[in-house]
Amino acid sequence: MSELRERFGQALRAAAAETAESAETAESAENPGADPAPYAENLLARWAEPHRRYHTPAHLTAVLDHIDVLADHAEDPDTVRLAAWFHDAVYRPDRSENEERSAALAERALTEAGLPAPKVAETARLVRLTVTHDPADGDTNGETLCDADLAVLAAPPEGYAAYTRAVREEYAFVPDEAFRQGRAAVLRQLLDLPALFRTPHGRATWESAARANLTAELRLLESDPGDDTESGT
Repeated sequence: MSELRERFGQALRAAAAETAESAETAESAENPGADPAPYAENLLARWAEPHRRYHTPAHLTAVLDHIDVLADHAEDPDTVRLAAWFHDAVYRPDRSENEERSAALAERALTEAGLPAPKVAETARLVRLTVTHDPADGDTNGETLCDADLAVLAAPPEGYAAYTRAVREEYAFVPDEAFRQGRAAVLRQLLDLPALFRTPHGRATWESAARANLTAELRLLESDPGDDTESGT
């Protein structure tokens, strides 16, 4: 966890420093009240909530690692990193407003931490974008965050199977048939997209593998429920 805490601090300090164009802004960025540590602790506690199985610190770490790979594509990679920290900070699988509540948390916390208003607004916008994972053409920050969040879809077979099992465990309260139908609908929507990934690296490296994984999972979900080949999702 110490490495994650440091990564949050680096992103917050870098995002603040990039817009320290006046003495007042620079002073705000250096104010002791903007110490990243309490904010990192609060976020890590949220990511470690016991009801989470997929949306855990491991997922956060993976998204941050993927952002590092895609950083050259983003206009403002440090703000994208902050958005990654907040994008699932509020997560209840039985609720539909997680992204909105996460964005609101980002607005409150980052304003209190002294981040300039434009950076706060951009972080919250990016968090809300993860509802659809459908950034506009040319939205390089949005493309970077969405590709990093969806990169798990291109995992090798064992990693993808672990991902689907974790998702099913988070939705353990949903009956099997209802889950199968809902999950299948999500997979069809993803497969109907012209492209799952918007960055050049994502398209070249992750697109084919992700589509193969999604297609294989959908085939299992659509098979007979009693079929022995059914996955653990």
